[in-house]
Amino acid sequence: MVTQFHTLVSYLQARFNTDERGAALVEYALLVALIAVVCIIALTTLGGGIRDKFTEVNNSL
Repeated sequence: MVTQFHTLVSYLQARFNTDERGAALVEYALLVALIAVVCIIALTTLGGGIRDKFTEVNNSL
């Protein structure tokens, strides 16, 4: 009886204890790529306005 229970526990651990390190790495890579895309879009969209503000501050000094 104990052997059968031990076998069942071992089987269930092997079946449901999956290694998800690769999946986590992919998720982090997707997050980094998304952040990079958002930064590029923000700099492209706001780049001219920011440049004008820095030029204005520079000229006032």
